[in-house]
Amino acid sequence: MPFAAPITHLWLREETKPMEHRAALSPDACKKLLEHGGFEITVEACKERIFRDSEYEDVGCRIVPGDSWRQAPADAIITGLKELPENDQTPLPHTHIMFAHCYKQQGGWKDVLSRFSEGKGLLYDLEFLQDDSGRRVAAFGFYAGFTGSAVGIDAWCHQQLHAGEKYPTIKPYPNEDKLIADIKGKLAKIGKAPKIMVMGAMGRCGSGAVSLARKAGIPEENILKWDMAETAKGGPFQEIMDVDIFVNCIYLSSEIPPFVTQQQIDSDRQLSVIVDVSCDTTNPFNPIPIYSVNTTFDNALLDIESTNPKPLQLCSIDHLPTMLPREASNQFALDLLPTLLQLPARATAPVWTRAAELYNDKVASMAAAE
Repeated sequence: MPFAAPITHLWLREETKPMEHRAALSPDACKKLLEHGGFEITVEACKERIFRDSEYEDVGCRIVPGDSWRQAPADAIITGLKELPENDQTPLPHTHIMFAHCYKQQGGWKDVLSRFSEGKGLLYDLEFLQDDSGRRVAAFGFYAGFTGSAVGIDAWCHQQLHAGEKYPTIKPYPNEDKLIADIKGKLAKIGKAPKIMVMGAMGRCGSGAVSLARKAGIPEENILKWDMAETAKGGPFQEIMDVDIFVNCIYLSSEIPPFVTQQQIDSDRQLSVIVDVSCDTTNPFNPIPIYSVNTTFDNALLDIESTNPKPLQLCSIDHLPTMLPREASNQFALDLLPTLLQLPARATAPVWTRAAELYNDKVASMAAAE
């Protein structure tokens, strides 16, 4: 009798972060996994998710109540995007695939890692699933930059059209065409285009920011594209003060000089909107050290205090791609699919073994620091 390989059980949990409409697994990706064979997929019901529960059920997934992953079988791999609720500090015995935001010593990183180590669970952090060249196998970077650029231009338009009024709650768009049409309409009312700088323009995120600016009709000469060559001299950079909108899309991996300082924003400047797509808010090396809190979709802009009377507002939403949840989720899930197909052999698959080794290293370094 032939040996039957064990089934790999993926459990897509309900996202609990407010205004999060994306999913780590799309119905299309689930369909491909199930057709491949060797997988079982359980999906928690979720009203906020852009995909209907029935879309998953139609391709063969089992639907269960939301927030039931704690009672999942021990071998189920709990799969999600954003962090787990902070008010729950119970140990985590399962294997989780997620963005945990705890490997760069962000605020509360020890609390997150401790839950895994105490529960004898395992974290496969989506940010650190990398191929042999060190490139992430899947990322929301393009749509993070795309939507970040959209917020920056829209916020600038709001400043021109509705000075002094609170910026409205950001709601998801059904598709990018609707988003672009909305921004174009506002720019047409103003009759001029802003100058925008994209930092990290050659990366996934930066290319998304540049793409949106172009599609919105911003002239090429108004889009200042900076990357490592331009920043090699080290900040702070006066050039940022000379544009209307600054979109930060870099991947921060080590300490660097700040891009902007309080002294700069207190001085004469054209800058009135910053979008920190990178959102290294609590990172000790945050290159935009003029703020310390993340903004949200219902309070998207933070008023930065300055002795300069010209307003300066900053957006630091850490899940911007949920503005275009269907497109962003589909792209991410299909990029992740080849790596997910390696899960049955994860004990020897390089992407997964590296991720497990990194988790063990981070736990060990946390223990050594205590």
